Amino acid sequence: MTFIDPDSEGALEANTIRMFQSLGWEFANCYHEICGENSTLGRETTEQVVLEWRLKAALEKLNPDVPPLALDLAVDELTKDRSVLSSVRANQEVHKLLKDGVKVTYRTSDDNEAIRLRLVNIQGG
Repeated sequence: MTFIDPDSEGALEANTIRMFQSLGWEFANCYHEICGENSTLGRETTEQVVLEWRLKAALEKLNPDVPPLALDLAVDELTKDRSVLSSVRANQEVHKLLKDGVKVTYRTSDDNEAIRLRLVNIQGG
């Protein structure tokens, strides 16, 4: 049996994985993933931490009446580079998006339309 220091990053990761699995989330160990054309998860590089195709599918499921352009704008907002911000400020921005949704404005055939897309299903199901 391998000992994991309870204060280590490995212990935190293992506990987090167990918690998400208990909530019904899928777990994938991508430590040895080969990125690029044959990537298991569809990532070009390991720096691409958001699986945009899965994010867009989830947004579409949560917001079924929203046009594809609005979904693309929401993905862009969620995945934009926040590295120039302090980690606290970046986390605050993402937390607000998760809590309040993403507001996007897009052009329709006759006008501009602004809508807010839900990111989390708080009702369950």
